[in-house]
Amino acid sequence: MKPKRRRLYFVLSAMAALGVAAGLILYALEDSLVFFYSPSDILEKDIAEGRPIRLGGLVEEGSVARDGATVRFRITDLEHAIAVSYTGVLPDLFSEGRGVVTEGALAPDGTFRATGVLAKHDETYMPKEVADALKRSGHWQDGAVTP
Repeated sequence: MKPKRRRLYFVLSAMAALGVAAGLILYALEDSLVFFYSPSDILEKDIAEGRPIRLGGLVEEGSVARDGATVRFRITDLEHAIAVSYTGVLPDLFSEGRGVVTEGALAPDGTFRATGVLAKHDETYMPKEVADALKRSGHWQDGAVTP
């Protein structure tokens, strides 16, 4: 076999090996990806139950109900709202009317079972994803600061 042909086979096999490795990496990362959605996005898209996602928006006024360690509230993007259930300690800055991002999954009954809650850190900050969702829905308040 000529050196030129041997080199061609080597390059082709190396490219094939890199392609297989990239495919395996993407397949492995697929389960660990967590996407951000607003309540309107969740109602518009078909999101599988149990798939880990982030839900963000504003905590709806008058929706927070505590039952021991379980807290139930609604997250809204001022167009639609989704009920959230969370068991655990909420951040100190969690309150009604403020921005929040929750991590968890949709339950069969349509509620969002949160495993984590992140609250904004002051009165002017809003997570970029929440701000983008509010801008899309036309409810953006000028003067709010995003990262």
